[in-house]
Amino acid sequence: MKVKMTNYRTLLRAHGTSAELAVNSLKTKSQEESYPAKNLKRARRAEANHFPSLPIGETPESMEQERISLLAEQQKRNNRQSIKEKMAKTFGYRRQEIVHQRPSIEGLLERWPALFHMEEVNAEFMRITTFPLETKFLAQLDKHSTKLLQVIRSRGGVVKQKTTGILQVLDETVDITIRRECILKSLMIYLGEPVHHLIKEFQEAEAGELEQATMAIFVIGKEDQFHRPKDVKVLIEGTEVLSGLPSVATAFAMLFGLIYALNLRYPKELQSTFEVVQKVLMELEGKKMSPKVNRLRTQLFIPE
Repeated sequence: MKVKMTNYRTLLRAHGTSAELAVNSLKTKSQEESYPAKNLKRARRAEANHFPSLPIGETPESMEQERISLLAEQQKRNNRQSIKEKMAKTFGYRRQEIVHQRPSIEGLLERWPALFHMEEVNAEFMRITTFPLETKFLAQLDKHSTKLLQVIRSRGGVVKQKTTGILQVLDETVDITIRRECILKSLMIYLGEPVHHLIKEFQEAEAGELEQATMAIFVIGKEDQFHRPKDVKVLIEGTEVLSGLPSVATAFAMLFGLIYALNLRYPKELQSTFEVVQKVLMELEGKKMSPKVNRLRTQLFIPE
């Protein structure tokens, strides 16, 4: 079966009918990059549709006209359904542009502003992975919260010292959004990764602070740990891509979805946190894990 599939992929590559195979062909690479292992465009995180083909009968030129039409549709009111249909139609074109050309976040905001809305982040993640994003993330976080808290509370030393205040807030509130935020912060501390590198709290965020954030969740105007903030934003490469989010947990899910939608790498200092989200919570490519994440997963699934 493996040999037959290899032969089948070779035929598809030869006929140019599969964009995902053709993009890595030496014929499509420039002379200075014509090496088999140079700049491979391949799935890294269980993307079912990493480099999809264009719709049958469509060309890059016709898809560009659809993109321009999409920009015009965004100027109209109560036009959500039309935008949704055009975003689905242009998925292959948009995905090829993102994976192959690797444009800047500012460039993507200008060309594909419709992508940077919660509804479309959820839809794009579904197209790429075939899994729901926000609903599954929150459901899985709630499902594993009891066991996860047991694991975190069992640790002593620095982990206990840093999580004491956070877990006290969790024990004293019934607000599910604040409880989820506390669990996510405690998880990051348990994994040995700095919370402030991802979740940044300000009374009023200044322009300089935004520019310095390569990938972060900004929590604005929070009175104390027991109250919801005035605003929650997601920033990538110093650019605000989402705002007005209802909670830190939702922002976390949206950031994870945008990493897939924009084909970004996990931040090095937050590698384990995002690996837990991907492989334990979202159950994407969960067979291969780092020792740290595999140990946590084993503890979560130990029967009572």
